[in-house]
Amino acid sequence: MFKNVKNQKGFSLIELLVVVVIIAILAAIAVPIYMNYVRNARSTEAQTALAAIRSTYRVYRQTYGSTDNYDIDQALRAIHLGNRTLKNWEFEVVGNPPTKYVATSTEEFPEGEGNQVWYDVDDAKYFGYGTADDDEANTSDEVLD
Repeated sequence: MFKNVKNQKGFSLIELLVVVVIIAILAAIAVPIYMNYVRNARSTEAQTALAAIRSTYRVYRQTYGSTDNYDIDQALRAIHLGNRTLKNWEFEVVGNPPTKYVATSTEEFPEGEGNQVWYDVDDAKYFGYGTADDDEANTSDEVLD
């Protein structure tokens, strides 16, 4: 009976532990990269909506010469954003003529409320959550504290 047990082939405990450690290392590398892709995709949703809002403001200003009587609700009705985008983000336009377009995440947003993406007209660039400058902004905030 014991002769059969000694002749059985299989993996030793050390071999199994090595495989588990390798899988853990690969997961530790892959998960942050994946989360960064997800963050960028969620930010792109806001950036796309802000681009559409900017476009409606630009058309209104070219048509009427000013954006005095134009507000964000009119812009949102004109562009017909999807329900998920409207649940995830609140939009705001700063200035007249607009100098900044801001999207702030709501409590429905998977990563919580308060994340902001904004487009600065003077810089012609997106800033905030999930943008290339997001990591730089977090680093500079840490340095200032």
